[in-house]
Amino acid sequence: MKLVTFIVQHARRTIALALLAGAISGGANIVLLGLINGALRRAGHAPKSLVLVFVGICIVLPITRFLSESLLARFGQGALFDLRMKLSRQVLETPLRHLEELGSHRLVGAFTDDLNAITNALQMIPVICINVVVVICGLVYMGWLSWMILLLVIGFIGIGIMSYRIPFMKARSYFRRAREQADALLNHLRALTDGVKELKLHSRRREAFLNEVFKSAAENYRRQSVAGLTVYTAAASWGQTLGFVVIGLVLFLLPMLREVNLETMTGYSIALLFIMSPLQMILNSSPAIGRANVALKNLEELRLSLAAQPKEIAAITPSASQPSLKRLELVGVTHTYYREMADSHFTLGPINMTLQAGELVFLVGGNGSGKTTLAKLLIGLYVPGAGEIRLNDDCITDQTRESYRQYFSVVFSDFYLFESLLGLVSQKLDARALDYLTQLQLNNKVEIKGGVLSTTSLSQGQRKRLALLTAYLEDRPIYVFDEWAADQDPHFKDIFYLKLLPDLKANGKTVFVISHDDRYFHLADRLIKLENGAIVEQTSYEELPHALTGIGVPLRSGVVELPLASSLPRFEQEEGA
Repeated sequence: MKLVTFIVQHARRTIALALLAGAISGGANIVLLGLINGALRRAGHAPKSLVLVFVGICIVLPITRFLSESLLARFGQGALFDLRMKLSRQVLETPLRHLEELGSHRLVGAFTDDLNAITNALQMIPVICINVVVVICGLVYMGWLSWMILLLVIGFIGIGIMSYRIPFMKARSYFRRAREQADALLNHLRALTDGVKELKLHSRRREAFLNEVFKSAAENYRRQSVAGLTVYTAAASWGQTLGFVVIGLVLFLLPMLREVNLETMTGYSIALLFIMSPLQMILNSSPAIGRANVALKNLEELRLSLAAQPKEIAAITPSASQPSLKRLELVGVTHTYYREMADSHFTLGPINMTLQAGELVFLVGGNGSGKTTLAKLLIGLYVPGAGEIRLNDDCITDQTRESYRQYFSVVFSDFYLFESLLGLVSQKLDARALDYLTQLQLNNKVEIKGGVLSTTSLSQGQRKRLALLTAYLEDRPIYVFDEWAADQDPHFKDIFYLKLLPDLKANGKTVFVISHDDRYFHLADRLIKLENGAIVEQTSYEELPHALTGIGVPLRSGVVELPLASSLPRFEQEEGA
């Protein structure tokens, strides 16, 4: 059983101490049973010593149970903490392309459904351990009364448990299939939340999604869960009757087979009644244990899938000691991946491209031409299938890729905005952040104290400006913007293209911009055009008019005039950024 293996692997000493305390607690229960049975035989004339022992057992019982349950609770939460941290680290060490192929719903399912199932099972382990000891000690007590009758009782119990386990195994198979359906349901839930605007605007699409896609996944999950719970309920109902069946066999069938004295019959009846509830609890915990075993299997498969990928080694060299950027080259770089919508493979490259320090480069091309894929290759999130990336003539390898990534500040088109300025350390961080908030006209909406943002509940354009603020505070040699201005109003588009980008370039930054805003193309030192995964033009500033005509974009000469030009923000490079 995977759950038992999981428990033993994580804390043998703690488990041993908890089981010892549980054994003492279970044994105390049976001693208490013997004292009660002895007092009944004496018809209320129990000696004083028996009363003292009874009081002592009543003190030992709660203490040992508390020790057992607290130790196992501490172990369970500690084991889950370690599992969460290891899985999180594995996710961060796994190449991005493999994570995209797995799908976020698979990862979310592991962190929610699977870990919750394991948590629920581990919470039951302390009580299960104590009840197992109670049952074992109860059987030992019955053996002390009569070992021959005990053999018959064990036979009856064994037959009953086997009759319980058979339907339970069937229920477990239903639970396993329900867990598989949970991943599909999570994927559709993400589509529901992310695509709610599109679904609201299109009634046929909304009804098709609800009745064909979401309903199907939810119905499959419901059907498998109900089937599993129904079979289990039938087994549990039989398990509840099992104890009374065994008592009936002892009371009515056994006297027909052999002579049994009243004291033994009374002791067996009391003992069976005493262990019936613990035995029922053990049987009732089977579904939770079964779900935990399924969850552990899913986690094991996921971790094996992640472990099979090459680890992306963390850099130990601080960014302050990095060599300054002189030149960045992509030489014969290719990358191939599967496109589900087209049911075909798409190959980007071979790409031959050079970026110089302090250069402003625009990347243009139609949708699906591979612009974002090229950006991910450039910043080291994708590993080239062929070719190589060179930084200052040094080839980037698996060992240096993590260090290489520290050269980039990026704002993705599908960026994520954290609620604090994680990883940024500066004595004047809040003051510098406030300065940028003011320049980005966000100071009336967001405050930053101790590196924590007061809110991220803003419009998409405002959130992108906050993401830009984080990128500026990082102060790295290369800036990459993927359609940053797409969500901005004309005023902030002008600020971005006519002020922020030139300021970055003036401060010696290399700037790589993916854009469709043709009215600003004249600002670039170079324009790179991408079509169907291949660079078809790399045009210098002097050749821009010809290049723009070649891609069907009319060149708008001249610089756009901005209102209140003197009040535009200036982004100065600061020490210690």
